[in-house]
Amino acid sequence: NSSRKYYEVTFMKKKKLAVYGAGGFGREVAWLAQKIFDKNQEFEIVCFIDDDPKICGTQFNDLKVLSLSQAKKAHADLCVVSGIGVPNVREKTIKKAIAAGFSFTTLIHPNVEMSPWIEIGEGTVICAGNILTTNITLGKHVQINLDCTIGHDVVMEDYATLAPGVHLSGYVHVGERVYIGTGAVIINGIKGKPIVIGKDAVIGAGTCVTKSIPPSETWVGVPAHLLRKNKEKYT
Repeated sequence: NSSRKYYEVTFMKKKKLAVYGAGGFGREVAWLAQKIFDKNQEFEIVCFIDDDPKICGTQFNDLKVLSLSQAKKAHADLCVVSGIGVPNVREKTIKKAIAAGFSFTTLIHPNVEMSPWIEIGEGTVICAGNILTTNITLGKHVQINLDCTIGHDVVMEDYATLAPGVHLSGYVHVGERVYIGTGAVIINGIKGKPIVIGKDAVIGAGTCVTKSIPPSETWVGVPAHLLRKNKEKYT
């Protein structure tokens, strides 16, 4: 029996992972994946996927860059996670990966502190140094960069993105494709009346948000004020 178990563990086929996007954050996501896979041998990271033909066939940090069609041909059963920080671009490329038949996985750094009372959608990436407390809901393909804190009863919808060092207090609702810049702070809402960041809004780096923000607007400053209205169809 012991020899049989050894055989099963030794020859178990690993799942193959690709990071979609070979830019700066994509390389950070690949490093995050390698950190996780040092402890969890279920996956191995095999390549980047990128839509830029100029870099396809090159290598970054010992990983080859392939186009979507090249990756499909080389690894039909590939699992994908996004390394693209811009929410609307991430959504577009994820839709391409879905159409190509790829599946998705979630990456959470081993030192992330979080309670059991958190729902996490597929494809979400949570980097090192984050603290997530209780009763939090994260949608699909959410990205939480380094050293953020997320308080109780926060909701982040699909493709919502936190840059490094963002602090979300309790009862905050972050809409689809929202981007919150480095070091921004969102004060707490109250039960039944959360602070709402409308879909496709952008919150600038270092901004302090003290009230709800309409969809498709960019707000900056302390306290936050309107900088400009974004495109009607951000996606």
